[in-house]
Amino acid sequence: MWRMLGLGALAVVAALVAGCGGSGQGPAGTAPSALTSVLTQPLAPAGDLPSSSTESIAFVSNRSGNTEVHTMDADGSAIKRLTKDLAVDWDPAWSPDGSTIAFCSMRTVNSEIFVMSSGGAGVTQLTDNPAIDLNPAWSPDGTRIAFVSTRRGNHDIYTMKAGGTGIRRLTNNPALDLFPAWSPDGTKIAFVSNRSGDASIYVMKADGTGVVRLTKGTVDDSAPAWSPDGTRIAFQRNHSGNVEIHAIGADGTGSTRLTHNPTLDAEPTWSPDGTRIAFVSNRFGNSEVCVMDADGTGVTRLTHNPAIDESPAWWGIP
Repeated sequence: MWRMLGLGALAVVAALVAGCGGSGQGPAGTAPSALTSVLTQPLAPAGDLPSSSTESIAFVSNRSGNTEVHTMDADGSAIKRLTKDLAVDWDPAWSPDGSTIAFCSMRTVNSEIFVMSSGGAGVTQLTDNPAIDLNPAWSPDGTRIAFVSTRRGNHDIYTMKAGGTGIRRLTNNPALDLFPAWSPDGTKIAFVSNRSGDASIYVMKADGTGVVRLTKGTVDDSAPAWSPDGTRIAFQRNHSGNVEIHAIGADGTGSTRLTHNPTLDAEPTWSPDGTRIAFVSNRFGNSEVCVMDADGTGVTRLTHNPAIDESPAWWGIP
């Protein structure tokens, strides 16, 4: 949901979220230029587990009048609403086996991380802290979840076991550290930080050591997503108020702009085989989930709804 916002804007939003218990709906998909300037659970029942021959995209929508987590097939069909709560539910993340979805929710007043089966059953709260917990991301082996928390007074990256125990702090920096994303081999975590001034993509070892800055410049980069083969990282970049999708080599070389549109293109997520990227775009007049080839061509619209559709997360077995 707030993945499209810049770091400074997100800090403001998080502070507001911490201070109120409402389920307020903000125009996240419209991403006003003022905001985008900075930018071991049981397996699900067999009926809930996606088939190994299928792919599914989780996403967030307010089409029911409230911000909820949904799923759809990779072609945009078979849309299913998973969460049904008056609070805001957002930021879905698939477990590697497709049985479970982690997500953020305001149903306990402040932002906490929950899990549910991929069919929406068995909602379980993992974090329980008066601070903000958000941005869940599963490790490739499914044993740990990286997330962001303000429990030590600042936005830092932590990991916990899949059941919510064994919390470890990975970053300890006065800057904002957000949006963790595990490398496919589980040895590294990409994230966003403004520790050097502008919001940039960084990579660190899975234990929090060896931090390396990948993107540099006077622009703001956010929402990193590893390609399935681990060679590239897709991300969103703010071009003077216009957010576009780029990709860069995992070593920081070969940056390529993938989208060229005067409206917002953001929140990339790779297909399981690495040939396509789903993303959010406002090019159709409102926030919709789209898909394109990995080189930026062949854009196809997946959702068709006047509501806000955003935060796609792609699952499947190549």
